[in-house]
Amino acid sequence: MRSFVRASFTLLLALFALVVAAPAASAQAEEEPDNIVVLTGRAEVREGETVDNVVIFDGPVVVDGTVNDALVAFNGDVLIRGTAREDVVAADGRVTVADGGRIEGDVVSRHRPIVESDGRLDGSWERWNPRAWGDATSVVGWLAVWLAFTVSSLLLGLLLALLAPRAAFAVDAAAARGFGPVILWGLVLLIGLPIVAAIAMVTLVGLPLGIGLLLALGLIYGIGYTAGAWIFGRRVVRGASPIVAFLVGWGILRLIALVPVLGWLVSLAAVVVGLGAIAVAGRRARRPDLVTDEAEEPVRTPPGPPPPEPT
Repeated sequence: MRSFVRASFTLLLALFALVVAAPAASAQAEEEPDNIVVLTGRAEVREGETVDNVVIFDGPVVVDGTVNDALVAFNGDVLIRGTAREDVVAADGRVTVADGGRIEGDVVSRHRPIVESDGRLDGSWERWNPRAWGDATSVVGWLAVWLAFTVSSLLLGLLLALLAPRAAFAVDAAAARGFGPVILWGLVLLIGLPIVAAIAMVTLVGLPLGIGLLLALGLIYGIGYTAGAWIFGRRVVRGASPIVAFLVGWGILRLIALVPVLGWLVSLAAVVVGLGAIAVAGRRARRPDLVTDEAEEPVRTPPGPPPPEPT
């Protein structure tokens, strides 16, 4: 882990060097460059020359002068006959400190560095672990996806709760009447929509419809997820406003989503329930005879006084 953190920091410095080197490379100046950036070939710091950063993506590095900051070689060997004042990273290559050469920082590489008799390595060697880098990158990517979906689902849920509160109550009422039809319709939509899109794309006439449906699946499933969060929130805080109920359900679901496997299953269940409740609510809205809400029952007026008896 220590080598991963150190290599990551050095690679960040290398990325910064790549950015600042672009305008320097385009300028036709006679002065010494501050950075050396090579895509493929050979990177060389001549004797008496001092640079800040050296970054090469494919090829060897030879340092006879001085490198003040980052020295990174992604695919190639590094030969130090001068001085490297900071860490040296060789992702896929070997670092050699020749006679009279010196590395004042650490070496991060897949192979143990070679230090000749009069060479100096003031720091230590830390093995480059591509697997650790890949695992860490996967974790960062997963957290980025989680954060993006969290923010987008929050905004979508708040927007729907503000613009269509009656629709939210209709969806909750559909789920309250029974989860059997809700789950059935949810599974049909979850599985059937991609199938319909694929079938439509087979024909030239249905190609635009299929492509449009595929592009809309993310939004459709997102609406289903927000509806599922609203339904779940209504079960947790009964009688709350649509926004409060949604925030409670959404917050609990997003926390559960951080748990591997369980979070994915719970999120899938929320999408199924939300899509199914929307479908059932829409079906009932088109069939007034199926609406049995207490709010739509006839108002019963109390009986009036009996008529006066004839005299």
